[in-house]
Amino acid sequence: MHPIIALWAVPRSTSTAFEWMMRQRGDLDCLHEPFGEAWYQGEDPLWPRFQPGDKTTPNLTIESVWEAIKAKAENGPVFIKDFPHYINHMWDEAFLSHFTHAFLIRDPAKTLTSLYARWPDFDELEVGNPEQRALFDLVSALNGKRPPVIDSDDLLEDPHGITAAFCDAVEIPFIPEALTWPAGGDPSEHSWWDGGSFHANLAQSTGLTPQPRKYIDLEDAPERVRRVYRRMMPHYQHLFDHRLRP
Repeated sequence: MHPIIALWAVPRSTSTAFEWMMRQRGDLDCLHEPFGEAWYQGEDPLWPRFQPGDKTTPNLTIESVWEAIKAKAENGPVFIKDFPHYINHMWDEAFLSHFTHAFLIRDPAKTLTSLYARWPDFDELEVGNPEQRALFDLVSALNGKRPPVIDSDDLLEDPHGITAAFCDAVEIPFIPEALTWPAGGDPSEHSWWDGGSFHANLAQSTGLTPQPRKYIDLEDAPERVRRVYRRMMPHYQHLFDHRLRP
């Protein structure tokens, strides 16, 4: 079986932009949140806000997705971007041993305000920081070393340096040309949720280019968002302390 590089992220962490960059390489079969599709829209949805009548897909399960990923890895190297909270019931040593693990984190002030803007009724189980930290700690313990962690702000501030460090950490060539692409791409063709509406800005982008670091003030955010933020911050900070540097 060829390598399966897994980038374990959280929602609204610029992870699809990173995935889009990985697609430009041309040497990996890239998959967009394959476990997430089953978690939200499989035949037995696991997401906490599911209501009868919501979209489901017969024969689509977490297990069928995993079999499909392994089948792809028989033919060549695979990259997946997904969220750990979709599959925390599958975390055992045998399952996790199939992956080259990496993590993408982002300041919860940014992820939560972005998530709230799209889903005001989001459930805390959809946020993902506790599961991301738990998987990071478990992989670190099983492998005897910490997997690489990318912070979104670091990535956007120094795309070249951080991506090069990531590639070195997961043992793939760094391809600088993958950092840019023509505007007008269609990330929605790889998205199974809402016609790709979460990725409209990405479709107009031309690459991962340096951006000044910005900060989000939660003073005017709803109390619920601020409360979830306080619970998520320790998990984010735990991974932040181990982030990659160029």
